[in-house]
Amino acid sequence: MTISSLIQKNPSKIVLVVLDGVGGLPKDGKTELEYAHTPNLDGLAKVSACGLHTPVGYGITPGSGPGHLSLFGYDPLEFQIGRGILEALGLGVEVTKSDITMRCNYATIKDGLITDRRAGRIPTEQSKRITERLQSSIKRIDDIEVLFAPGMEHRFAIRLRFPHPLDTKASLIEDTDPQKEGKAPLRPNPLTKEAEAVAKVLERLISLVAEQIKAEQKANFILLRGISSLPDIPAFEDRYGLRALAIANYPMYRGLAKLVHMNTPALEGTVQDEVDFLKANFKDYDFFFVHVKKVDSYGEDGNFTEKAARIAEFDALLPQILELKPDVLIITGDHSTPAVMKAHSWHPVPVLIHSPYVLGGLCSAFSERECCRGELGIFHTTHLMPLALANALRLKKFGA
Repeated sequence: MTISSLIQKNPSKIVLVVLDGVGGLPKDGKTELEYAHTPNLDGLAKVSACGLHTPVGYGITPGSGPGHLSLFGYDPLEFQIGRGILEALGLGVEVTKSDITMRCNYATIKDGLITDRRAGRIPTEQSKRITERLQSSIKRIDDIEVLFAPGMEHRFAIRLRFPHPLDTKASLIEDTDPQKEGKAPLRPNPLTKEAEAVAKVLERLISLVAEQIKAEQKANFILLRGISSLPDIPAFEDRYGLRALAIANYPMYRGLAKLVHMNTPALEGTVQDEVDFLKANFKDYDFFFVHVKKVDSYGEDGNFTEKAARIAEFDALLPQILELKPDVLIITGDHSTPAVMKAHSWHPVPVLIHSPYVLGGLCSAFSERECCRGELGIFHTTHLMPLALANALRLKKFGA
């Protein structure tokens, strides 16, 4: 890889803030970014390089995994990672080549149809209680060890440990989540011959779990997503020469960072707590990935006002990050989640890069429309890390 051959070390600091799902579409003429009160983001955009990026390709709607891998500089078409492995790693689950993992939702089902794919976003404490009950009741399916790992709100992970290493094709099984309410759960459909036996185990697992939780008012069924096994992927530090710290409250995003061997401490709390953790550890690392989740959550719920409020909440904290004087500060999202669509979308994601070595002066605010006017144009997300390294003066000249 050309970038790896150009890496040079220096003491510069790079901060990447990911406002999950930040891109939006207009409601009554304004996007969430345009509606939100963001004087600090707008002021920073005026003196930064701005643009928009596409995580996978034009017209392709990215999941959170591909979106973040692309931000980290890994082509998501080359490194196709299932959400299950990310959730499991983020929850601190040990994973080997003998394991199949999946990210699960508690859901509400009535008369065979899903009425709520997220079980009303039940409180984490309630979800943990149910998950622990499942673990005490279902420990094995024949010679396969079953591990349930509690997550946040309606989410949790399951690891199936087989008595022998598995072919990578054994995890190629379709999700059971139909992605819409009012539909029946799907069967775990195997996509390869190697996955057929695993799919049968999953059918038994779903049946066993459903029997255990059928009396729950909201969380009375489970949906399996991102069924996956452990991939081979180069370490972030080997690729870029950066010692990296991930600051993320949600397990899946810690899993993404752990997959590329960033330091990923388990954190809880608010965005302010994340900023405080950044400040406390700023001397010890070269690269900081700071993840802000709730922007995306409210976008998926179709709550335009609350999504804008979460953007404004971060804006109020931005001066604390600027006080650290990072050599390069990048603020963007992993994908767009317009509240008017209640889902991820294919729309390019606004981004700003602040450093001493940008043109700037082209945008008057941080928004989708203003970023269209910026010097970065519309580019593939995998180019963001080379731009970050260049602005940190961490890339040597190419050629004579």
